[in-house]
Amino acid sequence: MPEKPSYDGRGLVNLAAEIELRLTGESAWTGLSERSVVPDADTYVLVLFDGLGVAQLDHPAARRLAADHAATLEAPFPTTTSVSMATVATGLPPSRHGLVGHLVWLEEHDRVVNTLKWVDLTGAPVDHDYATFLPRPNLWERLRAAGIEPVTVQFDGFDGTPFSRLVYRGARFERAWDLDDMAEATVMLASRPRRLVFTYFPSVDVAGHVTGLGTTEFSEAMAQAASLWDRIASSLPPGAVLLGTADHGLAEFPPDRKLILEKTAYPGLRYAGDSRGVQLWGDPAEMEALADRTGGVLADPAGLIGPDPTGTALARLGGKVLLPPDDVAVIPPGFDKRLACYHGGLSLAEVEIPLLIG
Repeated sequence: MPEKPSYDGRGLVNLAAEIELRLTGESAWTGLSERSVVPDADTYVLVLFDGLGVAQLDHPAARRLAADHAATLEAPFPTTTSVSMATVATGLPPSRHGLVGHLVWLEEHDRVVNTLKWVDLTGAPVDHDYATFLPRPNLWERLRAAGIEPVTVQFDGFDGTPFSRLVYRGARFERAWDLDDMAEATVMLASRPRRLVFTYFPSVDVAGHVTGLGTTEFSEAMAQAASLWDRIASSLPPGAVLLGTADHGLAEFPPDRKLILEKTAYPGLRYAGDSRGVQLWGDPAEMEALADRTGGVLADPAGLIGPDPTGTALARLGGKVLLPPDDVAVIPPGFDKRLACYHGGLSLAEVEIPLLIG
């Protein structure tokens, strides 16, 4: 059984809490166990590189990023974008913020919902009061109440999406049109004191999913990430501190390591979660049969998402979570079978994320 990620000092949640603690004097969760690794400042820039696990720092194009690798943190479980972004946005672990997977069973909609796109498994839109999904006050609202302005810098296509409305409630949204604009906007916004500038760069994750880790497209995405980091680091005004991290790492699976489940194979099961951490409801005997087929283990998901889960978080979790071996991705009906890379599980490639300090 893989170990659960850290929520008590080495986790992404602890980094978010550490930044809040340094800016306001208090935080909603425990800060980093090694507090001295983060310099004091009255303005922080936090760049989140989607998909940039510690393992990706070995890429030749990542040398500039690897040079600023100050510590290794751990992504929350499930190790997926929506969960980690909600963790940053609230400064709380999944057990407390309640966004417990990429694909989540929502009882109020009687459907499994893709929490990034807010569609169901058929692609039909799911209408929800997105801004109320995460608990109040979130990190941005707490910062604002303490006199700190939170600003997020995102490519313009993310403006106004359901997921942006969900995670950026209370933050100013600054659109960027390209890589140059993202770097310039981040530096400009960091020029004023008492701000947290949160810049999100998606391209590493996109290239990894679509083309794989050994492709020209992935190398280009890594080079862009390194360039963005270098441009911000070289131009950041005095008094501001540059931090970088990721939401999860990436693991590649060739076609013969994807177990695509037939629609009729386990009729007594419902699936949600991620291909590397499949949440299950239904017949316990079928769960055991599926685990045996994959060579994986069945675990209690409530024990993996952080301490003291709320009733809301528990209601959205499966009865069990299937954790496949590190070299297997399980693709239930409705999951995306076209991807080259997956995440959501507990392998080191998925869990370990860097703390960069520029």
